[in-house]
Amino acid sequence: MAEIHPTAIVEPGAELGEGVSIGPYCMVGEHVVLGAGVRLVSHAVVAGRTTVGPRTSIYPFASIGHPPQDTKYRGEPSRLEIGADNVIREHVTMSPGTPHGRMLTRVGSNCLFMIATHVAHDCTVGDHVVMANNASLGGHVTVGDWAILGGLSGIHQFVRIGRHAIIGGMSGVENDIIPYGSAMGDRARLTGLNLIGLRRRGFTRDTVHDLRRAFRLLFAQEGTLIERLADVAELFGSNEPVMDIVDFMRVDGERPICQPRDDGGE
Repeated sequence: MAEIHPTAIVEPGAELGEGVSIGPYCMVGEHVVLGAGVRLVSHAVVAGRTTVGPRTSIYPFASIGHPPQDTKYRGEPSRLEIGADNVIREHVTMSPGTPHGRMLTRVGSNCLFMIATHVAHDCTVGDHVVMANNASLGGHVTVGDWAILGGLSGIHQFVRIGRHAIIGGMSGVENDIIPYGSAMGDRARLTGLNLIGLRRRGFTRDTVHDLRRAFRLLFAQEGTLIERLADVAELFGSNEPVMDIVDFMRVDGERPICQPRDDGGE
């Protein structure tokens, strides 16, 4: 049975899993689905066609599933899907999709969204992502698994953030960040690889060594990008993380690839 505080409002039609806890002054809309063990601490609002996965916690004044901040949105029945075991802290906002995207915003599992972070319409956020206080995603952004976004960072619409990448605090990111990359600055530039994160995640010394070699080759001045990608793929074809970067850079995204700072980073 769900535990619902007397001051909470749960509209008819909402689906509540086993062990759901809805605290004081929360509101849950008629099309919302809360998985088993979901906890709304207090004053949280979950609206729209939103699904929240098991054991996710949502803290006070979070606004989850309300209409997107898109002037072209006309009330279409778009969705927001949130995975399991997430922590969504105070004042976080997450928006559903729009007809100009996939009609879906999707958030993975085991993520931490710190105070006042924002996930805009049509974003795709992977697993184990951390967004620090006031970090914001524009519409249609893709964030890979294990990425970390520093406090007050802003991500331009349609940008791709690769898996295991890290964005420094107060950075403005307008271009795609390669997997395992580290970027920072007003109009962020690559500063190298996320070496600390790689070590924490248990990547071997040999793998990190190959990643550093590949990074230097990919962003060298000699040859075209297509030639450099081919060379790196030939040299490191058996190294999965390196090939993650190669495959990422081969995709013709909406935004260009973020380049290293002037001193070359790695």
